[in-house]
Amino acid sequence: MRIPAHSVCTAIRDDIVSGVFAPGGRLTEELLARRYGVSRVPVREALRTLESEGFVTTRRHAGACVAEPTEQEAADLLEIRQLLEPLAAARAAQRRTEAHLKVLRGLVRLGQERARRGQGEDLRSLGGWFHETLAQASGSPGLVTLLTQLRHKIAWMYAVERPARPVESWAEHGAIVDAVARGDAERARALTALHAERAAAAHRLRRPERVRTSQHAVNTAGVRS
Repeated sequence: MRIPAHSVCTAIRDDIVSGVFAPGGRLTEELLARRYGVSRVPVREALRTLESEGFVTTRRHAGACVAEPTEQEAADLLEIRQLLEPLAAARAAQRRTEAHLKVLRGLVRLGQERARRGQGEDLRSLGGWFHETLAQASGSPGLVTLLTQLRHKIAWMYAVERPARPVESWAEHGAIVDAVARGDAERARALTALHAERAAAAHRLRRPERVRTSQHAVNTAGVRS
């Protein structure tokens, strides 16, 4: 059975994000095909996709290599996310379904409960699911794709500290859902912008192995941040 290229792409991306493949390291088709137990055809397709996403670069005489992001490129990603997440929330207020609201409210209840109990180990994944669902509720496939790629790249470049006040952070999530439920696009946008700005402050660049300081059997599990 032929393994689809998107599954191979997910596996390579996950290994780049987790640091299995270091920035600047070569990615040969032969090595990757052997690692994931596939032919070189889906590997070749996956590398093209990852190059378009910015995880891989092609160098003369070296072939495909893991990209080496700069500090400025990393900072730009956080800024872009701070622009796109409020847009997604505003659209969600106009396009969400009852199914989206049910999931969002359920995530908020879980997050608030675990934050009150001090069960911080699950809050990061719950936060990731919350923002993924909010993006899905925007009804904009292009926006969802951009935000998904941003989450992968930010997880690659940054370590994220736990919120100093998790109860307040989840209260912000709840307020965003309330605005979305009421169809108040501008309030949803404003609340999400404030939340994204506060969340950005908890991000710390991974040094020095993943971000440069100067300018010059397949695992299909996703990555959330």
